Amino acid sequence: MQDVEVIESTEAAAAALDPVRARLLAELAEPASAAGLAARVGITRQKVNYHLKTLEAHGLVELSEERRHGGITERLLQASATAYVVSPAAVSAAGADPSASDDHRSAGYLVALAGRLVREVGALARRADASGARVPTLTIDTEIGFRSAADRAAFADDLTAAVLDLAARYHHDDGRPHRLLVAAHPVPEEQP
Repeated sequence: MQDVEVIESTEAAAAALDPVRARLLAELAEPASAAGLAARVGITRQKVNYHLKTLEAHGLVELSEERRHGGITERLLQASATAYVVSPAAVSAAGADPSASDDHRSAGYLVALAGRLVREVGALARRADASGARVPTLTIDTEIGFRSAADRAAFADDLTAAVLDLAARYHHDDGRPHRLLVAAHPVPEEQP
């Protein structure tokens, strides 16, 4: 089971976002049979089977185990990931394009960059998973409080200079390119 799976397909996204199927995915953090799920979620086994077949067809659930009980084979399924993120590519073939914006300080530009990040890292993760490799990533996540807009602007200038200095020091034209994204946004008041 993956930690996070990026859903690229429109059909898979629709399947995962259906309220009943989303509930079944949540219930399938641990392997379960259609009969066991039906008892937990309060719908018939036949309807659960129908939804499970759709989720399985899109690779969102996978066979965990088969058990024989007399002449009957019970299939236990499990979600393919702990959590799912829908790629912008599942909504629109083009997705949000960061190069379409001239305002690199706008929320729209940041969201377009985040969408590109999800698409690119999702594709890398799928390829790595298929080959048993890992994707070499680096993530820095922190919060900083600015007393004023001037402090925020000074921080941005200092951070830009530091990143440009580091990039110049470590960049090699014959090296494997990596994308570096540094972003800041106000923390929403209603944090989950």
